[in-house]
Amino acid sequence: MTASANLTAVRPWGVGRLAPYPTTIPRPHASISIDPDTQLGVFRDHAGRVIEMGKHGTGTGTETKTSTSSDGQSGNDQGSDQGSDTD
Repeated sequence: MTASANLTAVRPWGVGRLAPYPTTIPRPHASISIDPDTQLGVFRDHAGRVIEMGKHGTGTGTETKTSTSSDGQSGNDQGSDQGSDTD
């Protein structure tokens, strides 16, 4: 008997989590370009008019790294810290 004869077919665990994609919504824009001055996307409709596609905020994040002493002493360990800023 070979090793492959002992294998049992198993259904992948992720198959039960699959679902159809949600219904898509057609967007009103026909083209997107980049404004050279602002470096932002400009959305245009089929007639070439600029259309507003909504706003989103920007954010920044900072993080300090965890550091340990070179001799392995836990008394000199420093923890890490995180911060964020959004508008």
